Amino acid sequence: MKKIAIAADHAGYELKEFLVGYLSSMDYDVHDFGCHSPESCDYPDTGHPLAAAVARGEFERGISVCGSGVGISIVVNRHAGVRGALSWAPEIAELGRRHNDANVLCLPARFMDNATACRTVDVFLDTSFEGGRHQCRVAKIDSGA
Repeated sequence: MKKIAIAADHAGYELKEFLVGYLSSMDYDVHDFGCHSPESCDYPDTGHPLAAAVARGEFERGISVCGSGVGISIVVNRHAGVRGALSWAPEIAELGRRHNDANVLCLPARFMDNATACRTVDVFLDTSFEGGRHQCRVAKIDSGA
């Protein structure tokens, strides 16, 4: 069974819950880092644990959700080895995977419907990193060069 991590704040809670079911239906073992209700919470409280688990290699990929996708993408990208891609359409997720080897998909819950989210997640999960000319660029992300 494939493993994936997921996290959200209160604004992303409903979309996260929908995606947990969607991913589970595709035989993913989904680890939910929260939040676990629509009550107000802070995206760093769920984004940091998800990103740390991806950075440690516990999960190959993760999905993070907040209202705009911006806040949680900033949080996950604070972790070395994590490359979060804010994606509001499947085409953006595809480029994030192909060119940047993104390993965390960051979704803007307030700006996408469930169908678009599913297509975006599918592309994120099904697209491979191209490597080649992109490999040296990705290597420079954590090196600071």
